[in-house]
Amino acid sequence: MRFDDDAGLDTSEVSDLRGGGGGGGIGGRVALGGGGLGVVGVVIYLLLSQFGGVSPSSSGSGLTGLGSGHQVNNSSLAQECRTGADANRNHDCAVVAMINSIQDYWTDQFARSGKTYRKATTNFFNGNVRTGCGGATSDTGPFYCPADSQVYIDLSFFSELRTRFGAQGGAFAEAYVLAHEYGHHVQNLLGTSSRVGSGSGPTSGSVRLELQADCYAGAWGNHASTTPSSSGKPLITDVTNDDVKRALDTASRIGDDYIQRNLGNGRVDTSQFTHGTSAQREKWFTTGYSTGDPARCDTFGARNLG
Repeated sequence: MRFDDDAGLDTSEVSDLRGGGGGGGIGGRVALGGGGLGVVGVVIYLLLSQFGGVSPSSSGSGLTGLGSGHQVNNSSLAQECRTGADANRNHDCAVVAMINSIQDYWTDQFARSGKTYRKATTNFFNGNVRTGCGGATSDTGPFYCPADSQVYIDLSFFSELRTRFGAQGGAFAEAYVLAHEYGHHVQNLLGTSSRVGSGSGPTSGSVRLELQADCYAGAWGNHASTTPSSSGKPLITDVTNDDVKRALDTASRIGDDYIQRNLGNGRVDTSQFTHGTSAQREKWFTTGYSTGDPARCDTFGARNLG
């Protein structure tokens, strides 16, 4: 996957919180309260519990807060990330371009159905971050917070996908991860997230939500090289078969069964599924990518998730 050298980038869709100081840490753990966590909290809790990285708490609900918060500093991004040519040689700029493309796609899709898409900011952070859903650390991985309608990611996660999860990686695989999180934003805007309860399991609302976000990511991928940016040119010039294979490889490394078997205690417990199996994640990304139609992503109406 490459970017059009002459296409313009919009860094206003990103907030760079790196290096701004995040206040007191919590030892790499997310503390949980007794009042329920909503969609994101449940996903974070169950995923991290498979890694043995969750500390229960009875001191309130939601994710624990983290000190004084970060300071936004976008000046470097704005100077370095102006065009697709910058995205082709600078990883941070490439991520900006991916975010621009994903949001351009959803802006167009919403407009086609008579709705208005509200853009969501992606926050780059290091170590820990304070969000509308509370505090989180890099161990949480990329996530979407419905309380403030923003995406959060420590970009070192992409390296961790290769080293810890064994994924092949690559630009389009990284874009899949981001498009998945923006799929959650779309679900939030459409009210789909409200259909999810607090349970887990192979047919739970959480699994259906995650698989639909995978499908939405695939739908964007289908249109990635044809969706025009605000400058009138598509940011992405082409998506190759190898790109798609790498995205599917990433999907296979973040299924519940793979994570439990290879990064947990080695035992697969379907009652704790929150994201779907590797095969299901591949299936629903492929559904979105092959059809290019978000309407085909009705995982909540599907009797067989794959």
